[in-house]
Amino acid sequence: MERDGTEPDPDARWLTAAVRTAFVLLLGGAVARLLTHGLSGGARTAGVLALFLAFGALCLFGQVRAPAPRPGERPAVRHLLWLGAVLALWLALLALEPSATWCTMPLLFTGPHRLPVRLAVPLAAVLVVLVVVTEVRIAEGGVNPNLVIAPVAVGIVATAVLVHSRRLTARQRVLIDDLVRARDELAATERRAGVLAERQRLSADIHDILAQSLSSQQMLLQAARRHWHTAPDTAYGHVRDAAASADRALAEVRRFVRDLAPLDLAENSLAQALRDAVGRDGGAPGPAVEFRLDNGAPGAVGPLPGPAEAAVLRVTQQALANAREHAAAGRAVVTLTCLEDRITVDIADDGRGFDPRALGRGRPPRSDRAAGRGHGLALMRMRARQAGGTLTVESAPGEGTVVTMSVPLAADGAGAGAP
Repeated sequence: MERDGTEPDPDARWLTAAVRTAFVLLLGGAVARLLTHGLSGGARTAGVLALFLAFGALCLFGQVRAPAPRPGERPAVRHLLWLGAVLALWLALLALEPSATWCTMPLLFTGPHRLPVRLAVPLAAVLVVLVVVTEVRIAEGGVNPNLVIAPVAVGIVATAVLVHSRRLTARQRVLIDDLVRARDELAATERRAGVLAERQRLSADIHDILAQSLSSQQMLLQAARRHWHTAPDTAYGHVRDAAASADRALAEVRRFVRDLAPLDLAENSLAQALRDAVGRDGGAPGPAVEFRLDNGAPGAVGPLPGPAEAAVLRVTQQALANAREHAAAGRAVVTLTCLEDRITVDIADDGRGFDPRALGRGRPPRSDRAAGRGHGLALMRMRARQAGGTLTVESAPGEGTVVTMSVPLAADGAGAGAP
């Protein structure tokens, strides 16, 4: 007996053992009655006894060669032949020895149990009718109503149990199929979500590592070209800074391929990494950048997990890149604030600003749309969310911009885990 056609039913073993035990007991009772109240004549009694033994052996061991069909499958020809042989022997015994009626109940469970309902119910009805006819035939002193009512009642109960079991098995099989299908769909959805999240992460890392570095190098090389003939030393300094930026970008890419922390954080604390980032941006054409540390000392920032520190550093770099490339700012200030329950970084510039509500409606500023940009703030928000923090942007046209990222600290020192 199997639950869904593939997995064995753990209850089938004891149920089969119980049915076989009942069959052996009833068969033994029929044989005992034959030996004590059987037919006169040793030859006929021996013949009937041989039929009983053949009937019992066929019922108990015949299904090894003719297994019953699985739920929902059509019975094999071999199984139908076995069932026909069992019924033929039982009919012969019923004609010779009325005590064979005692084997009807287990026969109802071993014979029609695995047949389709449209075949099992008529077969069970035929068996009950034969039992009633046999009981009435051998009745003495008038027909006892119980000889008719009892077999019919038992047959009704056995048939009802059979039909209910088959329908319940069918419903369970449908439910299992639905659960398996839902599990597969959920697994596919999780795989797609994982692929999308990984693509977003890779897009953000590539944007932070390559796009910002290339943009900085482009601005340095453009400045070098403008001063190439008029101020060779200045032009050479810009070229040297561009080469240094390319070297750092190459090191970042190699470390990114190895899926390690940003190079600045691998070598320094978060505060020192932000100070170094501000110092490098201060040497490029653009706003003068200042770093401030409040309520703490360099190297004492924490406890933040590695991904949260990386997110703080990347958001700061992106905000400075926006101030340099889009805001036309003259000055920017990076402030790292260490509170008891959270760490906050503020990046403020005095650039031309923009309308944050336009970004909330999905429309970047017009200058950014013309340049094919406008994805930096979305990436910063994604990084802050993945780090378990928040990102706010305050700006207005002509009044500068303040980007604030806040990451909560964990009480156990493990930091706020990303979802």
